[in-house]
Amino acid sequence: MATSRNLVGASTYQKIKRDIIFGALAPGSKLKLDGLRTRYAASMSTLRETLNRLASEGFVDAKDQRGFFVTPVSNSDLIEVANLRVLLECHALRLSVQNGDTDWEGNLVAAHHKLHLMEQKLLAGDESQKEVWKRYDWEFHLALISACGSKNLLSLHSVLYDKYLRYQMLVLTYRGEEASGEHQQVFEAALERDVERASTILRSHIEKGLQHTLDAL
Repeated sequence: MATSRNLVGASTYQKIKRDIIFGALAPGSKLKLDGLRTRYAASMSTLRETLNRLASEGFVDAKDQRGFFVTPVSNSDLIEVANLRVLLECHALRLSVQNGDTDWEGNLVAAHHKLHLMEQKLLAGDESQKEVWKRYDWEFHLALISACGSKNLLSLHSVLYDKYLRYQMLVLTYRGEEASGEHQQVFEAALERDVERASTILRSHIEKGLQHTLDAL
């Protein structure tokens, strides 16, 4: 019974978090429990637990006597999230490039291949699979740092990446060949075990993505 309840809770958490990240639940909007119960077919207790968990991660604001709201967005918050992502991801990349084995290389090659094919579709004008594109983008960035050897670092990075992704999904415009080229360059540098070059390219990639998103907001 407890296992079934845990599965329902995990499923509800994933669905609500996804809808916040991808904009189905708009920034600043009130999360009314009655409406959520119908929308996600979840009990009130499951919804409260889920919203409190999302509040602890920064995706929901829990306001005394006023209920739950989707966390608003702002330029200053985006800049802070992006800067923290640079710190965590570049550090994790350095560790991963130094420690990665043959399996890490194989996973990285596969992740880059999927992302590259999707980027070619975008460059050709096919924007019908933007959500798949962002998933492949995440899988590539995760593959880069997956051998860092720290579960805590990967967990913190995952939350930050989702916060950053929420902003990207608000504008969802593609930087084109420049972004694709940066992915190619950091991929090659990582496989060559060039820690400094890989880290420098990744930092520039995130910072350029930040400026692109700020300009589009």
